[in-house]
Amino acid sequence: QRLKAAVHYTVGCLCQEVAEDKDVQLSKQTIAAISEITFRQCGTEVCVEYFLILCRHAKRSTVTTEDVKLLARRSNSLLKYITQKSEEIASSNMEQKERKKKKPSAAKGGRTSGGQEADVTESEDSNMA
Repeated sequence: QRLKAAVHYTVGCLCQEVAEDKDVQLSKQTIAAISEITFRQCGTEVCVEYFLILCRHAKRSTVTTEDVKLLARRSNSLLKYITQKSEEIASSNMEQKERKKKKPSAAKGGRTSGGQEADVTESEDSNMA
């Protein structure tokens, strides 16, 4: 049920974007019908079977974003959307990793680097004299 609700919500958002772009209106019934068709076409059993086949073929046990893109390749707009979202997520993950790396090193390195800067300044002063 949660998956179906998530599909309905996402389809609703996409339909709203398309409607605004094309300057048309879509009724709630139309969006619900599109959502139902989408859910049935991308039925979990079909997707799971497809992913199992891909993973077996690649000798893996983990479904990757590339597997999802392969499933979506029949629809250019869906593939573009999935690619964009996966790039956003990857970028966000990289930013979070960088923040995590900077926090511990900044706390430890902040004191050390300050002392090193003072040492460098003193040695530069002594070299100039």
